[in-house]
Amino acid sequence: MEKSVKITLIIVSTVVFLVLFGTYIMFQVSPTKTVTANGQATIKAVPDFVTVYFNVQTEGKTAQEAKDANNVILDKTTNALIAAGFKKDELITENFNVYPQYDWRNNENVLNGYQATHSLKLEIPIADSDKIGEAIDAGVNAGSLISYINFELSPESQNKYKAEALQKSAEDARIKAEAIATGLDKKLGGIVSTSSSDFYYTPWNLYASSGASDVAMAKEAVTSVQPGNQDISASITVTYKLR
Repeated sequence: MEKSVKITLIIVSTVVFLVLFGTYIMFQVSPTKTVTANGQATIKAVPDFVTVYFNVQTEGKTAQEAKDANNVILDKTTNALIAAGFKKDELITENFNVYPQYDWRNNENVLNGYQATHSLKLEIPIADSDKIGEAIDAGVNAGSLISYINFELSPESQNKYKAEALQKSAEDARIKAEAIATGLDKKLGGIVSTSSSDFYYTPWNLYASSGASDVAMAKEAVTSVQPGNQDISASITVTYKLR
């Protein structure tokens, strides 16, 4: 047999083998032999903190002037909160920026000074939530504005609730898949694939400023809402083999 014919036969044999093997694999995990179930779970979460977000905003003819004025109010705010009984490590800087400000004159932007903004948050343990009013007064009297106030979870609590919610949603998916398999007179086999929408956490907003800080409104918002349990959901999709 000529060499070229032998090579052709080898190639054809290889192709046939690959086709047969691919067909076998396809039938093993074919959608007609699988079941997909979506598991969902909702758990109760208790917030760890009430977080008050302060905003220090100042202006100046130069960037340094705006920054210096900002630092004065920031120091006053920090000292006032510490004097009110809060710990320095409960105060966390979120961000600091200095922006140029422009006016539109004679069809062009004209520099009109600078604005400095400093975002500061105060994390108050949920057990001390009755001190929120004192925190608001101390910060505002020192020259800061209230941006918003939230119930929030610590990173440790987020990880705890994430694991719990995903575990329960996986169990729910398995129960549903087993029920479907039984109804089809089949048994549940191994897992083919999984995907999750994951745990998604958003702080629970109590107050958000619409512009100038309204101290009375902020106090009313936090005193009228108690830190109860909050619903957190997670979902997962699992595909199983049927046998």
